[in-house]
Amino acid sequence: MSLEKVIFAFFILLAFTLNFGFFIGDLDVAHQHDVFELFAAIVVNLIATVLKFGDRTQVGALHLATSLVADLQLVAAASLWGYSLYVSGVGMTPGVTSSVVSLSGGALMANVVSVVLLIGETLQVRR
Repeated sequence: MSLEKVIFAFFILLAFTLNFGFFIGDLDVAHQHDVFELFAAIVVNLIATVLKFGDRTQVGALHLATSLVADLQLVAAASLWGYSLYVSGVGMTPGVTSSVVSLSGGALMANVVSVVLLIGETLQVRR
């Protein structure tokens, strides 16, 4: 068993589960989506992205692309959240909350693709 592969898989799965945890709940109810869980999802996704930089295979390129998409959407969700609370003063209205959650849903789909790639890659490994 390779410790490097365990750490790689751990961060991919943790990024997926944190993003899923943030996404679950009513789309327009802000108190069901914790800002700290969004922050944790961003941090873990960024760590997963850094771990994907070393792989020079086609599957590695797809892993990196999915991670970059998830990072972009999660950062956009956090930026929208921060903008609505601290710049515009609108607050977390149902419209803003649904936009933030929708962006995290896009990131969740990118994380699903990454997990599927990981499972497919693992199943192809021959001993």
